[in-house]
This record gives sequence, C-alpha cells and structure tokens, in this order.
Amino acid sequence: MYRRIRDLHLYLGLFVSPFVLLFAASVVFLNHGKVIPPTGAAARTCQGLNMPAGILEAQGPEAVRLVHSVLSQCGVTGEIGFVRTQRKEQRVSAPVAKPGVEATVTIDVAMRSATISPRAMGLWETLGYLHKTPGPHNASIRGNWWGTRAWRWAADWTVYLLLFVSASGVYLWLAIRAERRIGVALLALGALSFFGTIHAVLR
Repeated sequence: MYRRIRDLHLYLGLFVSPFVLLFAASVVFLNHGKVIPPTGAAARTCQGLNMPAGILEAQGPEAVRLVHSVLSQCGVTGEIGFVRTQRKEQRVSAPVAKPGVEATVTIDVAMRSATISPRAMGLWETLGYLHKTPGPHNASIRGNWWGTRAWRWAADWTVYLLLFVSASGVYLWLAIRAERRIGVALLALGALSFFGTIHAVLR
C-alpha cells in the first residue's frame, strides 16, 4: 500500500506540475503584472452572410448559438463572453476570446455583414486569461466554445490531482516515523501563517 501511494504521489505530481506552474505564474501576473496591450490588428468585414432567423430576439444560450453560427461563416472561433443586442439598429455585438487573441464582433443584420476587430494578447496576458477561464461569470452561457470546455476539464482535474497529492503527502509523512517531528513543526508553521494572514485580511 505504501509503495503504491508513493508511486502515485510521485508520478501524478509530475504529471500535474505543468498546470500548477501555469496557475502559479499567472497568479503572480494577476497580482503584480502590468502589460501594455499590443496594438490591435486591422478590422475586417465579412459580407453576404446568412443571418439566422430570430438572432435579434434570442437571449442567453440561444443567442450565443446563433452568433456562433454567424462567426463560423467568417472563420472566427472562441468563447463568447456575452451578447448585446441593439434591435433598433439591427445590430448584435459580442466579445470573442481564446488564448492569444480576443476580438470584438459587430453583426449588422440588415446589411448581412459582420465586422471583426481583433487584438493579440501577450504571453502573460494569455496566462492570466487561462487562469480566469472559464470563471463563475455568465454561468448560463459559459463554456460555449469547445476549447473552454476542454480547459475547464483540465483545470478541474488539476484541483483533484492536487488534493490527492496533498493527501498522499500527509499519508507518506505519517508512514515515516523519523520525519514526524519536523513534519509537525512545518505543519504548525504553515497553519499559523495561513490563519495569521486570514486574520490580518479580515481585521
């Protein structure tokens, strides 16, 4: 039992380490980074699009689905953050993002056209985007791009594996009698620093 847990602790820890490093580096950027956004690329317009019926009236997931059907005609893919409809002007706009690039898309239903204004993300901004994605916002439409759904799965499993690595680490520590004293000291120091930080923040 001990040997099997030890091997799983080692190999699963190695497997999940790239994801942990990515999340750790992106946290440093989110807390301290200041990146000058790169210059946006020239906007382009797609003409002669097939406009799905009801695109001006649709809301929630249905609106996202219809906007995706228009974007696919322009070769645009990514996660739609939200959909804004201007019925009087017969326009629909939405931000679309994926690692490395984000774009603002404006669909002119009457003219059957769409204008795409892209902006490239730098490396650190991309890491920050991945860290925050998919996030708790707009739960009803979140994960409307396959890349976001795949990344959500990877992020969830990173957490599950970290929980296992942490629990198995405690088990391995308890199994080695010679390490118990220093382990208790480090565990107490870690708990003290954690609760001390929480106390300072809540004061």
